[in-house]
Amino acid sequence: MAEDASETPVEQPTAPDLGVLHDYDYFDQSEGDHASAYVFELAGAGRRILELGAGSGAQTRFLAKDGKNIVVAADINAASVEKLRRITPHAYQVDLEKPAWTETFRGEGPFDTIIAADVLEHLYDPWSALATMKTLLAPEGDIIVSLPYIGNAAILGLISDDDFQYREEGLLDKTHIRFFGLRNIAQLHEHAGLKIIDARFVLRPPQTTEFHPHWNSLPPRVKAALTINPRSDIYQIVTKARRSECVTSPIDLMAAADRRCPPRRLTLRQRIAHALLGAEA
Repeated sequence: MAEDASETPVEQPTAPDLGVLHDYDYFDQSEGDHASAYVFELAGAGRRILELGAGSGAQTRFLAKDGKNIVVAADINAASVEKLRRITPHAYQVDLEKPAWTETFRGEGPFDTIIAADVLEHLYDPWSALATMKTLLAPEGDIIVSLPYIGNAAILGLISDDDFQYREEGLLDKTHIRFFGLRNIAQLHEHAGLKIIDARFVLRPPQTTEFHPHWNSLPPRVKAALTINPRSDIYQIVTKARRSECVTSPIDLMAAADRRCPPRRLTLRQRIAHALLGAEA
């Protein structure tokens, strides 16, 4: 007798809890092709820095090391703020979605540098948050932003397979609610009244990302098509920007990415795909 399918319990998928406050605590990434290393490079020394979304202080510790900068740190997670207070006395619990969040820092600023590393993708309204940060800047101050890049070939491979599975961390961290391509990052800054003056690009070919098992399972012709664009190796983008009125020679983010990711020699499969997709592929 066939088993009654109605008696077999069906496991229902559960939605990710966006209310979870991660206590991010990363290992040292002060050197090499890492977003943190580029943040440190662009931040420099001798600055009064506001670090937003500082987590447990992995970056804060390096920025404040040997007193090279005065660092004010903030995070939404109370547990993280307690850890931050072991590094700097200027640590605050702040929710960047609240309208008056900048009032917390009125006695601390203005700031030479504001850092929002891997922060804006967690916000419902990153456009307003970035524009509001600008009000805390010194006249010639900088805002350094790090964002994950949705155009990595590994992500495109997932989409080609009808899969957009959120994870605990990485490009598809379940608390990411905004996703950005290069043009979107440029528009984000433009909307905030900022112009980008420098940028760095973290490269991770798809086979080296957290999605490598899925990527390696894709047919060769699919992988060839998805990697035609050399920018498909980009994993994160770090930008440095100033008020628009203070910048006479902003950089073109797309052109900067093309310099970091020069055209590669196409395989036969890629040349065929390029011909089918057109010269602009």
